[in-house]
Amino acid sequence: MALYLVPTPIGNLEDMTFRAVTLLKEADLILAEDTRTSAVLLQHYGISTPMQSFHMHNEHSKVKGVVEKLNAEQTIALISDAGTPGISDPGFLLVREALQHEIHVECLPGATALIPALVQSGLPSDRFFFQGFLPPKKGRQKKMEELAQLAVTVVFYESPHKLLKTLDQMEPIFGGDRKVSISRELTKKFEDTFRGSLSEAQEFYTQQAPKGEFVLCIAPQ
Repeated sequence: MALYLVPTPIGNLEDMTFRAVTLLKEADLILAEDTRTSAVLLQHYGISTPMQSFHMHNEHSKVKGVVEKLNAEQTIALISDAGTPGISDPGFLLVREALQHEIHVECLPGATALIPALVQSGLPSDRFFFQGFLPPKKGRQKKMEELAQLAVTVVFYESPHKLLKTLDQMEPIFGGDRKVSISRELTKKFEDTFRGSLSEAQEFYTQQAPKGEFVLCIAPQ
């Protein structure tokens, strides 16, 4: 019995490892954040393993049943829609419960958006703080104020419809001159990265409507 966390491509379907494909083919069950999204990937690689949904809205109710399957000597693979499970995606609750039942847990190396965005940003990458998504409302400004004081590069995820609002909120807190790198649609056809100051980023995305998923890297204080 074993639980494997298997990273999946964040855009380009070729960013699957040979080991990940083999493991998904040999597993007894695949837990997927969205079975419709994952079906495209599995079909691409000829993977016919049974699949069930496991996402933020049902993970609390499904954890017990998954652990029972693992205790019944099943090998289960957990995947998210894109990237590594547990990184701004479901996974933590299941891993914790599996470990409490002395079940073998292993995470394969693979795709995640934050590392490519950080490494290609040109900002210090020897030490960094990964925030993931900011709080949607309550505590949002306070969190920004805390992060603005860090002496390391800070990495955020942001959606296109919130990007301009986030930049507007950051500018007076982090300072308009603070350097930022904003990567969009990583590994996909229209991938690009903006590098400049927060003020310049505001102006750029005011003139060019944000599209796609974004990773923001903010320079240290």
